[in-house]
Amino acid sequence: MAETKQLPKPETEEDELKGSEAPLLDHLIELRKRLIYSVIAIAVIFVACFAFAQPIYNLLTLPFVWAAGGVENVQMITTSPQEQFFTNMNVALFGALFIGFPFIATQIYLFVAPGLYKKERNAFIPYLIATPIFFVIGAAMVYFVVGPMALHFFLGMQQLGEGQVQIELQTRVSEYLGFIMTLIFAFGVCFQLPVVLTLLARIELVNTGHLAKGRRYAIVIILALAALLTPPDPISQIGLALPMYALYELSILSVKWVERQRAKKLAAEAAETVGT
Repeated sequence: MAETKQLPKPETEEDELKGSEAPLLDHLIELRKRLIYSVIAIAVIFVACFAFAQPIYNLLTLPFVWAAGGVENVQMITTSPQEQFFTNMNVALFGALFIGFPFIATQIYLFVAPGLYKKERNAFIPYLIATPIFFVIGAAMVYFVVGPMALHFFLGMQQLGEGQVQIELQTRVSEYLGFIMTLIFAFGVCFQLPVVLTLLARIELVNTGHLAKGRRYAIVIILALAALLTPPDPISQIGLALPMYALYELSILSVKWVERQRAKKLAAEAAETVGT
């Protein structure tokens, strides 16, 4: 009688992580390596951005130029000898963080990936790609829409007519940089809302029922965040609050899609189990 060969047992989720266990010291060494890579990348990009700090700053002033109706209507001042130098340093750091964020996010993923199951790694990668995309969309919202609108609002408060006190907006270079950077980072972070909520839906921490019932609370939180993260002017706050609420509604649709995909997968697994 011929000897029957036993088929190998299918690999379980626990088997996937076998061999990936490491002592704490190895994890710390790996963390140090990822941090060193990130710091080196930021330092290299910082040096490159500092070399082109003035053109980058001029690029960031375009919303001001558009709001003022031309570069001839824009005047900026410095009030200390070192202000322009430190402004260029901040511009370089801003550019390094903005450009280097995808690399930093990749290093974070490479650090945590060995401890994830294969399906978790596959589910995480799309969000790793979506995060910088949504950040850029938020930054573009500031650059092309909210920034020019807010600056146009501020410029409208000038008094330049005859027979009245002359009030002309002449902003400091460092103050303008702080204003535009605050808006860009605030919008970039808040535009991660669909990414975060969809990821939470993947791990079944939220569902469409929770999000639909929580609309009134979401509106309050969105208004509070808009007031906290943006400069204290109504244009910037409304400009952040309205897109955030739209993103919240988009998140509900995204979570609903995740739930449908999960339901289809469960139905297919159930049918396969019945068939066997």
